[in-house]
Order: sequence, then structure tokens, then C-alpha cells
Amino acid sequence: MRILCLDDEPLALKMLQLAVEKAKPEAEILTFSKQRELIAEAESGGCDVAFLDIHMRGMTGVEVAKTLKGINPKMNIIFVTGFSEYKGDAMDMKASGYIMKPVTAAEVKAELEDLRFPVIPRKNALLRVQCFGNFDVFTPDGSHVHFERSRSKEIFAYLVHRRGSSCSTREIAAALFEDEPYGKNQQSYLQTLIAAMNKSLKKVGAGDAIVKSYNALAVDVDKLDCDYYRFRELDAGAVNAYQNEYMSQYYWGDFLYDDYGGYDE
Repeated sequence: MRILCLDDEPLALKMLQLAVEKAKPEAEILTFSKQRELIAEAESGGCDVAFLDIHMRGMTGVEVAKTLKGINPKMNIIFVTGFSEYKGDAMDMKASGYIMKPVTAAEVKAELEDLRFPVIPRKNALLRVQCFGNFDVFTPDGSHVHFERSRSKEIFAYLVHRRGSSCSTREIAAALFEDEPYGKNQQSYLQTLIAAMNKSLKKVGAGDAIVKSYNALAVDVDKLDCDYYRFRELDAGAVNAYQNEYMSQYYWGDFLYDDYGGYDE
């Protein structure tokens, strides 16, 4: 979980930081005393939760929240203030929460456990998958996953592309081999490729990333930390990383994004 904290009073900001660290010690927590610096960080690196003081010099917390919502409508905003009269304005922003100063770790923890947009943890992801630019796969520590056969890697790419949908071997063959007839030779070759793919994934401890059913395969999306999946969740870092290139080495790699009226097949 990535958390940004904003308050233009140094002591209040330190107290907020300590409360958040105590409530969520495993989170990545960044603090800011200037509104524009926090906004720039949210644009470049993304943010799951933003704790914002409301009453500040210059931009108010409500104004900052409006800007952050423009970056990512699903960003969780939690307002922090010593002035109860601002609560109506804060709630008009459909904020995730509202905390009165002085902030306590118990209050922070309660808000983080009841977010408007729950944050899906990725700390248990078996693989980090790169779809923007050329497709590539890495272990959580950043090591490159080697596929002995390039076509095996392409099968995994296609399954990632389908985002957990079950794909029959015939469908996979149609994507990889276009108009070639789906006969016994092709079926046998495809099974060899799938076996090689599974071997490569098991070698790095990621065999569970593949879900198998009768004559069909899918990826377990919860086992992957994928830039494409983050993009669809409107993660600002992933949105900024997309430069109109998606699985560039594969002809079938059409970018899909239909949840909010965007790209589609």
C-alpha cells in the first residue's frame, strides 16, 4: 500500500506520519508539506491513500483532493483537520474518511480497514509482469524469468492479456498460429509449448500463477503484479507508464481498456 500524507504544519505532519506508520508499518509512506509536491508524486508514482489536511495556506485539502481525483478517481482520500466546519465540504468529495486532530494510530487503522476503494495487496504476487512496451516477466526480486521457448513465453503473454479468462488450447492456437489448421500436429506442438511454459514458471516458484482446467488454461490475476492490470485500476504510475506500446512483439497484442469507455478490441 502506498500512502501520501500532506500537512503544511511540520509538527502536525510528523504526528500524522507517526500515526500512519504505527497503524500500517508495512506500507510505503511519503510525507509532504507542499501541495504541489504531493500532487507531482501522485502523478508520477501513484497513490493508494492520501491523508490531507484541509486547512492549509494556498490550496486547501479539498482542492488538492479534486486534483488527485482527476489523476485517479479511485484514489482513497482521508481528510485530517482540526476544524469540524469543513466536514460538509470533505464529504461532498465522496472521501473515504475524515479524522479530527489530534490524529491517533487507532483512528488511522480504522479508516484504512474501511476504505472506499479497498486496496488489493500485491505483496504475495508470484511474478511481476510488464506488458507496456515489450512483454516481459520478472520474479518479485527483479530477476528475469527465462522461458526456454519463445512460443511458451507468448502463450503466457496471451493468458495475461486475457486477464484470468479461461482459454482453450484451440483458442490459444488460433491466437499464436493465425490461419494454420488446428490438427493433431499443432495440438501436439502446443502441448509441448504449454509444458515448457509450466516448467519455466515452476522453476521460479510461480507454478500457481497458472490455473488449469480440462483442455483450458488461465492466469490467476491475484498472483501477478502487472502494469496492465494496474492501469485498468487507474493506478497513476501505470497510467503514466503507458506510452501507446503494449506487448509490442506480438501481433495479436491489441490494447484493451473498456471499463471507463476507453480502448477496446
